[in-house]
Amino acid sequence: MNEIATNRRNEIECWLTDMDGVLVHEQRAIPGAAELINHWRENEIPYLVLTNNSIFTARDLSARLAASGIDVPEDRIWTSALATAAFLKQQKPGGSAFVIGEAGTLTALHDAGYVMTESNPDFVVVGETRNYSFEAITKAIRLIDKGARFISTNPDATGPSAEGAVPATGAINALITKATGKTPYIVGKPNPMMFRSALNQIGAHSNNTGMIGDRMDTDVVAGMEAGLHTVLVMTGISDQREIERFPFRPDEVLSSVADLLPSSGRAE
Repeated sequence: MNEIATNRRNEIECWLTDMDGVLVHEQRAIPGAAELINHWRENEIPYLVLTNNSIFTARDLSARLAASGIDVPEDRIWTSALATAAFLKQQKPGGSAFVIGEAGTLTALHDAGYVMTESNPDFVVVGETRNYSFEAITKAIRLIDKGARFISTNPDATGPSAEGAVPATGAINALITKATGKTPYIVGKPNPMMFRSALNQIGAHSNNTGMIGDRMDTDVVAGMEAGLHTVLVMTGISDQREIERFPFRPDEVLSSVADLLPSSGRAE
């Protein structure tokens, strides 16, 4: 780690961190993750756990993390569904939407004051779900053709499962785009807007905030574009060959979040 990165990390007062691949892997806590969260809490360091997972509510995700041994209150979790709801509330308060998605997206939009409808909605919102239907996708295509604006929670084309990759939000986005000729505005990572809305949640500023992630194409690029100190950990999908594919670099590359613990001698 170079001296500039060391000095920058010493100035970090708040943290954003990805969830899958950073704190947990296949619902098991990554060594050091629970301890880092505890360290932040005990030292009153503001933080948020960010995820593009829009299936679950923040309460659901808090419970899932607790089952893995990581104590993260729901108000410390910021999902792409919550970021999307905040964006739409800003764009058109009290608007309406046709939603392809599950509880995470539907609850976030309801809480933002939105009405779910199939009749002339202001927006079509596509979020993560394991229950895509031909009927719902057809309805979304026809509503977009009639003028509804196309919004998506995240661009991820595939998601993980015990059996292997499964089609995710980005795959459905592509299908609808092919049918309508319209591309969605995507609020979740790698859109820096998700990071800026997260900063607002904890009253932080990019100048003194760090972002921990395991993906160059979402976590690092969005953190970099939002002006954050970026930390790539190697416990998720990235390896050295993956890093070399991109024309930019994170500020730091660490083996895992355990390297950010004070006991490692590498974090304040």
